[in-house]
Amino acid sequence: MRLTLYTDFALRLLMLLALEPDDIHTVEETARRYAISRNHLTKVAQRLVQTGFVYSVRGRHGGLRLAKTPEDIRLGAVVRATEDNFALVECFDKDRNRCVVTSACGLRGPLEDALLAFLDVLDKHTLADLLKKPGTTQRMRRLLGSKAA
Repeated sequence: MRLTLYTDFALRLLMLLALEPDDIHTVEETARRYAISRNHLTKVAQRLVQTGFVYSVRGRHGGLRLAKTPEDIRLGAVVRATEDNFALVECFDKDRNRCVVTSACGLRGPLEDALLAFLDVLDKHTLADLLKKPGTTQRMRRLLGSKAA
């Protein structure tokens, strides 16, 4: 399974918000710090606000903050909210399936099990878990630079 860039950006944004919870972060500043597309990140941020992971502060000094504690944000929930297609193979998509052996194929079951196992593992981890490893927060801050740069 490969996650989309959309989900990758969502996880990066959430990590920064968890890393610096006392700050309000703009999409522009976050995109600059990660060296990623501001337009793409804007769409990601909107989705995270819609799904309740992020709170949007309006106004001149507005930006984004976490809407929940990092301990309450399960990675599986973020992936489910940001991935629009879990069709690992053609037969998973009823509308586009053209595979001639679908009715006899034994592959679907193991792949469904694998997808569920993948999401189950992500459900066991929180956003807080991503920043627990000793030295992680300091290294991330150093790599991301300051807000004002």
